[in-house]
Amino acid sequence: MTTDAAVDRARDLFEQRSWGEAYAALRAADSTRQLASADVERLAVAAYLTGRDDEACDTWARAHRQYLRDEDGLGAVRCAYWLGCVLILRGQMAPAHGWVARIKHLVEQSPCGPVAAGYLDLAAGLVTMFSGDPVAARPRLESAALAGLRHADADLAAISRLGCGQTLVMTGEVADGLAMLDEAMVSVTAGDVSPVATGLIYCAVIETCQGLFDLRRAQEWTHALGSWCDAQPDLVPYRGQCLVHRAELMRFHGAWNAALGEAEQAARRLSEPVHPALGAAFYEQAELHRLRGDDRAAGDLYRRASDAGHGAQPGLALLRLRQGQLMSAAAAIDRALGEHHFPAERARLLIARVEILLAGGDVDAARAAVLELSDLCDELGTPPMIEAMSLDASGAVLLAGSDPQAALRSLRPAWSIWQEVGAPYEAARTRLQIGVACRDLGDQEAAAMEFAAARHAFVDLGAVPEVARVDALSSKPSPPGGLTSRELEVLVLVASGATNKAIAAELVISEKTVARHISNIFVKIRVSSRAAATAYAYEHELMY
Repeated sequence: MTTDAAVDRARDLFEQRSWGEAYAALRAADSTRQLASADVERLAVAAYLTGRDDEACDTWARAHRQYLRDEDGLGAVRCAYWLGCVLILRGQMAPAHGWVARIKHLVEQSPCGPVAAGYLDLAAGLVTMFSGDPVAARPRLESAALAGLRHADADLAAISRLGCGQTLVMTGEVADGLAMLDEAMVSVTAGDVSPVATGLIYCAVIETCQGLFDLRRAQEWTHALGSWCDAQPDLVPYRGQCLVHRAELMRFHGAWNAALGEAEQAARRLSEPVHPALGAAFYEQAELHRLRGDDRAAGDLYRRASDAGHGAQPGLALLRLRQGQLMSAAAAIDRALGEHHFPAERARLLIARVEILLAGGDVDAARAAVLELSDLCDELGTPPMIEAMSLDASGAVLLAGSDPQAALRSLRPAWSIWQEVGAPYEAARTRLQIGVACRDLGDQEAAAMEFAAARHAFVDLGAVPEVARVDALSSKPSPPGGLTSRELEVLVLVASGATNKAIAAELVISEKTVARHISNIFVKIRVSSRAAATAYAYEHELMY
């Protein structure tokens, strides 16, 4: 085969999206002749799509220099943009800033044209956004999108729309942001966008939707991404990220064995070479092991996720809570909340904080966390998943505050939503809470049925810790007189002679809450004084 024929074959393989073969053919041709600038750029793309990030960056830099020698300003800017984009995704902001400065210099010093200026706006906007200032980033991204539309550059228009949508979401304009993301996806699904841009947009949109608890959109786009990846088996970055997204959705829908397999496969694909999404694959594995009760494996994987640059919360804090390390769990979740300010991130952490606070008996602080969660729910547009989470948390706080009837009014609609969205683990946890509320109201038969249904679901899932929790609650005798578990604790302390202040300190609740509990106790056991309540406690053998 002649040298020209070898290059032509490499180009054909590239157009056919046979990325592994295209990469090998371009590398072979590159060893025998000086490739044209466009072919060097193709080599960079093929290297990136087959997971050779370092080589891709070096090759984009080479293509950039070669385009400059050819006096092709737009080509040079485009290669500089993709190089900077990869660096941003890898968290290497300092060199990314350097390439944005290079683009700025080219656009200002040479006649590169309006599309090149659009790429400058896009690059500068993304750097600003990922540096934590979405408000300042948006005008640059809007300008870039306009340039892409006016000059028919599909990549520029689609990625800029994606960035605009992300900034809107970051600043709480969720509905408008999601509409912008959907608009970006129109070009992707139509096949107008290049492979590198297509994969990046897919993954960014799915990650944003999952972060916003918009599972319907996330599921639709994950399925579409899977089909796109299946047609290109040599893809490495996007197939790995796709597997992580699929694993998360499978976990949510109760397919835990399949989810673990997907997450493990994702970690293998993203490890050689190491990809920024590797930490997410480790975190997903950790969550599955935690839910199943394999604490050692979960702890190790949370650490590996953290080492790879992915946060370990709230999963690690919930693991420590189950292990009885209440102070460690509380400190970890409070620290994470102090670092995260975007609504969706805070919502996920607040759910865990409510559980941790209630475990420590701090009902008042848990109630404050639920109020913030309710506000965030409104801010995020009340997607079904977060609405159910908010109702669950509210029900748990009401239950801990000795108001089981009000708790049921939150827990039953939460259970209905979990059923509708197909979340068996969350639905079972809610049924367990409903059972406790029914027991506290004296309806032992209803409580037993709720406990049995929850236990059956947990057994099917393999949720060993939750099965043990159901068994412990089922075997626990109900307090007399319709008292809740918390009211029983307060009554015992009253009977032991403790003051309201001492009871508050013992149970880590406010004196106001103690007073409310005592008032409820007097009504339920039909007494009017602490002395009579003490006598009731001894008569019913409650002192221990």
